[in-house]
Amino acid sequence: QVPLVESGGGLVQAGGSLRLSCAHSGRAFSTYTMGWFRQAPGKEREFVGVISLSGASTYYADSVKGRFTISRDNAKNTVYLQMNSLRPEDTAIYYCAARSLSDWNTLRLRAPRAYDYFGQGTQVTVSS
Repeated sequence: QVPLVESGGGLVQAGGSLRLSCAHSGRAFSTYTMGWFRQAPGKEREFVGVISLSGASTYYADSVKGRFTISRDNAKNTVYLQMNSLRPEDTAIYYCAARSLSDWNTLRLRAPRAYDYFGQGTQVTVSS
């Protein structure tokens, strides 16, 4: 059983907002660097952003910078992705991912292979 479960996806009009949640059911959530990725039909999985263990550091893809915000609540074992000013090109399945290492190398953190496991994903559809 994958210990990550995403929720909060849905259909929204362009310019709207959604907040995705990712609940971690395993141990020691606060020891995991948490990332968000997305995958549109026919495309490779794409890095969205990442948050450090404490939440003090975040890093985003240029395509979402200034519109998306990642946060985490270690007491609730949950990481969030707040998405504002959504565009049709944001349409994708969104996945959260957990990395057991705490190093902060933003180039490395952009790669799906840097993460230990992913959730099952949640669909986000933005209509024009």
